Amino acid sequence: MKAGTQVTWMNNGRVAHTATADGGAFDSGQLSAASGGGGYGGYGGTSAGSYSYTFSTAGTFAYHCANHPTQMKGIVIVTP
Repeated sequence: MKAGTQVTWMNNGRVAHTATADGGAFDSGQLSAASGGGGYGGYGGTSAGSYSYTFSTAGTFAYHCANHPTQMKGIVIVTP
């Protein structure tokens, strides 16, 4: 994606999660769990917590869930 793009993380799971940059560029804090039944991939029914961050510079940004750091991680690649 291009620099200046906003990314939104949404927690549709049954437990709290975070979107925390490995290098400290961003941290969502605790995103509360969804509530209700059915819905998104078998998890919850309504989206509870969400967090948005605008990537203003190019780079590779690794991130993880602070609650589940070995199981939940990803990378955002930003181009100029």
